[in-house]
Amino acid sequence: QVQLVESGGGLVQAGGSLRLSCTVSRRSFSGNAMGWFRQAPGKEREFVAAIRWSGGSPIYADSVKGRFIISRDNGKNTVYLQMVSLKPDDTASYYCSAGYTATVLAATRWDSWGQGTQVTVAS
Repeated sequence: QVQLVESGGGLVQAGGSLRLSCTVSRRSFSGNAMGWFRQAPGKEREFVAAIRWSGGSPIYADSVKGRFIISRDNGKNTVYLQMVSLKPDDTASYYCSAGYTATVLAATRWDSWGQGTQVTVAS
């Protein structure tokens, strides 16, 4: 079973930046997609960004386009989420996920999840 470990969360002022990392412990998983989701208290888990190990254009939620960049390092089995111009509305627990299809935005359709990392943006 694939295991995902996120890191890089923290407290930042509005307008600041953070980079999240997600390392996949086993690449025996046959899925090609890696995604980032987030969940704020009292809200559903929502799609943020996704990328394919095989390449192609990343996919972003409208709310983060132009501010977040998802990237991958196949050699390190690691996916990153660079976040700039952070807003208080970006405050949430951020989760890395492994799945089969990068274009599927529903969290329930993704296969494996990390434990999450907290991002707090102060105004």
